[in-house]
Amino acid sequence: MIVTGSAGQADATDLQFVPKAAEIAREAGALLREYFARGVETEYKGDVDLVTVADRSAEKLIRTRLGEAFPDHGIYGEEGTRERLEGEYRWYVDPLDGTTNFAHGFPQFCVSLGLEHRPDGTKEEEDGALTAAVIYDPMRDELFTAERGRGAALNGKAIHVSSVSVLAESLLATGFPSRKRHASPNIHFYQEFTLRSHGVRRAGSAALDLAYVACGRMEGFWEFNLNPWDTAAGILLIEEAGGRVTDFTGAPVRLNSDEVLASNGLIHDELVGFFDDLFAGRNLSPIPTPEEFARARAKRQGGGSRE
Repeated sequence: MIVTGSAGQADATDLQFVPKAAEIAREAGALLREYFARGVETEYKGDVDLVTVADRSAEKLIRTRLGEAFPDHGIYGEEGTRERLEGEYRWYVDPLDGTTNFAHGFPQFCVSLGLEHRPDGTKEEEDGALTAAVIYDPMRDELFTAERGRGAALNGKAIHVSSVSVLAESLLATGFPSRKRHASPNIHFYQEFTLRSHGVRRAGSAALDLAYVACGRMEGFWEFNLNPWDTAAGILLIEEAGGRVTDFTGAPVRLNSDEVLASNGLIHDELVGFFDDLFAGRNLSPIPTPEEFARARAKRQGGGSRE
């Protein structure tokens, strides 16, 4: 039986992985705040994929602390850590989700730790069960946590997805790749969802976007080509907060999926149906080209043609 406190989540003493992982995330977040306050040297990896000294330093700290706290657990990090991956448990670590924001002084970034349980017999191509999640926003001092079957919390208080039931009244979030954006079709999806929803935000941290769906600040999130360290923690948070995460067809999401669609559950079928229309080119809403808009503006201002 799970003992719940006044917040509604399992009492912290009842949680197996979150207390120590949260402590580690807070320590890494404090390190990020220090770097952010004084500015960091930035180097470029590829086209515009920014990698900072803070990113690597935070991953080194997390790798060391997780190794001390959970010596048998594997670690799969965004900045290259690959340790003990044959273990029964595996942490997916993004030490600084929102690197581009961080590098530009935009205070929207976080530390994300997601734990997968991979018992004996789990094939490498198979996912285990997501078991624990910690996402920490050091600039707002917001700590999102979850353990499988024990609910989700923000700073120790239970969180739930929103009760909005239609797309037209929903606030959504998405993101774009930092490289090769011309190869992604997401700008078309962004346009169509903007026209059909209450708004779409693109804040630059997938992990925080997922956490915001979990706590009801947003109703949905979608993105192409994310990595396990981007999504592992957020997926569990949303599921434990009562939401739903799939691919764009509504099929179960995979950690290495090219598509992630998350919602409060109430608008999920509507989102999936809309994705089906978008991929098929059905029911699209044309918007004026800049040239068409200029002509209409000129006409309104009395400068149009008198043919």
